[in-house]
Amino acid sequence: MQASKETHQFKTEVQQLLNLIVNSLYSNRDIFLRELISNASDAIDKLRFKSQTDPEIMGEDTELRIRIERDPEKRTITVADNGIGMTRDEVMENIGTIAKSGTAAFAEALQKVKEQNALTPELIGQFGVGFYSAFIVAEEVTLLTRAAGSDEAIIWTSRGDGDFTIAAAEKPGRGTEITLKLKENAEGEKDYTQEWVIRDIIKRHSDFVAYPIVMEVERDEPIPENEQLQDKDGKPIGEATRKVRADETLNSMKAIWARSKNEISADEYNEFYKHLSHDWSDPLTHLHVKLEGVTEYSALLYIPATAPFDLFFPERKHGIQLYCKRVFIMEDCKELIPEYLRFVKGVVDAPDLNLNVSREILQQDRLVRNIRKNLVKKVLDHLKGLDDASYETFYKEFGAVLKEGLHSDWENKDRLAELIQFKTTKSEDKFVRLKDVVANMKPDQDAIYYITGENLSMIANSPHLEALKAKDYEVLLMTDPVDEWVVQSLQEYDGKKLKSAEKGDLDIDGAESEKSDAFNALFGRIKSFLDGRVKDVKPSSHLKASVACLSGEDHDMSAYMEKLIKASGGQAPESKRILELNTKHPVIEKINAVFEKDRNDPALEDYSRLLLDMAVISEGGKIEDPSRFNQLVGELMNTALSK
Repeated sequence: MQASKETHQFKTEVQQLLNLIVNSLYSNRDIFLRELISNASDAIDKLRFKSQTDPEIMGEDTELRIRIERDPEKRTITVADNGIGMTRDEVMENIGTIAKSGTAAFAEALQKVKEQNALTPELIGQFGVGFYSAFIVAEEVTLLTRAAGSDEAIIWTSRGDGDFTIAAAEKPGRGTEITLKLKENAEGEKDYTQEWVIRDIIKRHSDFVAYPIVMEVERDEPIPENEQLQDKDGKPIGEATRKVRADETLNSMKAIWARSKNEISADEYNEFYKHLSHDWSDPLTHLHVKLEGVTEYSALLYIPATAPFDLFFPERKHGIQLYCKRVFIMEDCKELIPEYLRFVKGVVDAPDLNLNVSREILQQDRLVRNIRKNLVKKVLDHLKGLDDASYETFYKEFGAVLKEGLHSDWENKDRLAELIQFKTTKSEDKFVRLKDVVANMKPDQDAIYYITGENLSMIANSPHLEALKAKDYEVLLMTDPVDEWVVQSLQEYDGKKLKSAEKGDLDIDGAESEKSDAFNALFGRIKSFLDGRVKDVKPSSHLKASVACLSGEDHDMSAYMEKLIKASGGQAPESKRILELNTKHPVIEKINAVFEKDRNDPALEDYSRLLLDMAVISEGGKIEDPSRFNQLVGELMNTALSK
């Protein structure tokens, strides 16, 4: 008996998702069954985990399983489990909307897809919404669930056309049943109510699921002799077998990480990754290790081909599941992998762990610390061994995250320094490793120069780089926010110091350095006009073609760092910049001539402010008085054009 139904509208982004799945992923129809089975497996995992601290939660239903039921006449297929189940609130949260904080990101990704007109399964996989794949084949989906420990069941129904209904219901035990009312098949399409079709999909996609996937099947069974019809001479007549229906387990349930690498095909590795991650695309690469000795563990780790949408979300879960003797202990095991490798997904099975292990125990467990240390080393070594094309793909997706390790993992700083890459003034379209930058350094170059900023084109053409480019020095172009912390942690590489191209005196011209005393009086006058806005005015060691730029002293905060702090709502310490002027530029020489002719000429103050505004604009900053700047430039143009 059901209580009165409530009807709700899907959120806009969910409706968009349903339309995408139904209309654009038609060639991947088999995937729906894999996704529903993976969800069922996850639900049983969660129940087993909870039972470690609450043994009574199992009750008398201790035979964990996933059941497939099919009805060719009604054209329905049901995937049922006796896992953790869901409450009404959990159904509304997990089914009626996309995962927390993912809605805005999904809408943004969806818009990009529309612009590119190229939907890919990877987009769907990034958002963990495999449940919705049921609508690829179903005209109606019904979910009946009862949470472990609850007396109330919930039924959810939708045709995927904009709304869904939810109501209280009755269900004899815990777990979830998802029933699909299948669409009519077009010519040549598979019939998902057929036994052989289901067998084939499970064998290819879900053979390694840790729980039995059972289905009632029809098979031939020998008829005992004493039950067979016999002729007058006592000899059997008629059929010697009869059709019977019985449950059959369709998957092998072999833990793939416990098998030998030589026994596992590439397809099996890829399918296990999809089961584990709910990603629809193949991983970029995997690492399968088994360590025996004082520290024993097996690990099967994957690096995805594309970054998930929530990679930089603080609440994002890690991708490592912890097992002990093939018994699931916990998901999201942060103790096994550092934050800067949070993109790694996989399984670690440590046979010597306590089954009742808690996070507090994990943090103090020597075995776990050893496993973590070994895994980090092996992942970094594996990345180092990738071919150039694979590493380029990896770095575009996860390079910014990997660089976080330089600030947090001092033990592996040297390994990480070998892996990080940057675009440079000589390679704006391709990443370059530090070892290659050092190898290409000029004989007279004694430092690795870099510049930070949010826009690659802007910093590549920054006036700060003019003198360095004139010397044909290669400069690192750092555009990731984390790069500001990278240069604080990695102060040298291969004996070469990292030096900012926008701070301090470059001192690369030696005796030819532009520190002429001839402009000291002018610069002092300009500084008086800009009092409170700049720290100093001095000849530039950076400029060759431009008139002015702003720089800092060696230990000052960079302009980009200050911008990042303010953007995050923080308070950046008050700091003034140095206005550098190019003493070989005709403009400075002419301003100096005006100054020497009349040190009180009122135009000098306007020129001083223009020079500062030009320096601010050249680095992408905002000037204080745009209107005044516009007037002054207009007046100067008018004067120049009137001659």
